[in-house]
Amino acid sequence: MNRMTQTWRWFGPNDPVSLQHIKQTGATGIVTALHHVPHGDVWTIEEIKKRKAEVEAYGLTWDVVESITVHEDIKTRTGDYQLYIEKYKESIRNVAACGIKIITYNFMPVNDWTRTQLDYKMPDGSEALYFNWVDLAVFDIYILKRENAENSFPENIAVKAKERFNSLNEEQLQALSDVVMFGIPGEKKMAVADMQAKLKPYKNIDRAILRENLSYFLNEICPVADEVGVKLAIHPDDPPFDILGLPRIVNSMEDYDFILSKAPYKSNGICFCTGSLGASEKNDLPEIAKALGDKIHFIHLRNVRRDEEGNFFEADHLDGNVDMYAVVKELLLIQKNSNISIPFRPDHGHQMLDDLGKVNNPGYSAIGRLRGLAELRGLEEGIIRSL
Repeated sequence: MNRMTQTWRWFGPNDPVSLQHIKQTGATGIVTALHHVPHGDVWTIEEIKKRKAEVEAYGLTWDVVESITVHEDIKTRTGDYQLYIEKYKESIRNVAACGIKIITYNFMPVNDWTRTQLDYKMPDGSEALYFNWVDLAVFDIYILKRENAENSFPENIAVKAKERFNSLNEEQLQALSDVVMFGIPGEKKMAVADMQAKLKPYKNIDRAILRENLSYFLNEICPVADEVGVKLAIHPDDPPFDILGLPRIVNSMEDYDFILSKAPYKSNGICFCTGSLGASEKNDLPEIAKALGDKIHFIHLRNVRRDEEGNFFEADHLDGNVDMYAVVKELLLIQKNSNISIPFRPDHGHQMLDDLGKVNNPGYSAIGRLRGLAELRGLEEGIIRSL
């Protein structure tokens, strides 16, 4: 039975975790992007080859692009959206010309992954990423000051948010703001004014309209990806809920049915992220994996633990609300039936041991992810031997 291809996310030359360190984890593939290229610009063959050479110098391979960012004009279908789509097509062609065959992307409006705390203390002293609805409400209502933001939250959350806001000083409010708008490591950070400006084009864009904009984008780029033999893998929304007044349209099997049926191309597929999908109690992850089958083109494995209010922290990879055994077993059966090997990476990890106190990209320290990779590697081996 084929094993999953073990990969590791690397944020380029400025990543505190070096390629030499990654080599020591046992991962063979690198997941990276040209983070220095502004959103919407073409990835040139020259820049792709430069990054590829950096990776291959350590005996590793660049297996997955994560991500070629989708410009906001494409998501809103305003401004120069058609020009940015043409540039995206050129980037796909250039990536393929350099021998890289999987491209991950997301369609989250304005903000990428969102958390409210980056150093949530675990009982063992390690630190995890955390999402709390009350803290998000504090940011949304009192820092971002989005119009009618309080109506986006249940009454009990809004009441708690007011109390928490009154208890925080300016420094604490700024720290919360920085976390919510943290974005992708290595890319330009947003200020509150930037986010306020970026929200304006979405004023009249609801779930149905954003879905149609995604469908339009896919029907433009998938024929190109099919032509050059590239697999596309859309990442689910993180967290899988509407936030900041923005619709989120990639967070359930219903959404995947829409995405795959509206653009029925060989290249159109999914990045199966157990952490993002697992933050919603509505999602049955083994069943979703089974339904998607070989449309899963890339895998992120991490775990989360939710509370009764829907807050969640990122748990150890084998300890959380996600039944990781059942998920990995289903993924291995998909590989067996399709005779493929799907790349996966240990997604996020706790800041722990010698990494505590070091400057690291949140969620992407070396030791926490190495622990996750080791646990997942052992789980996979055990499942394979039992089948």
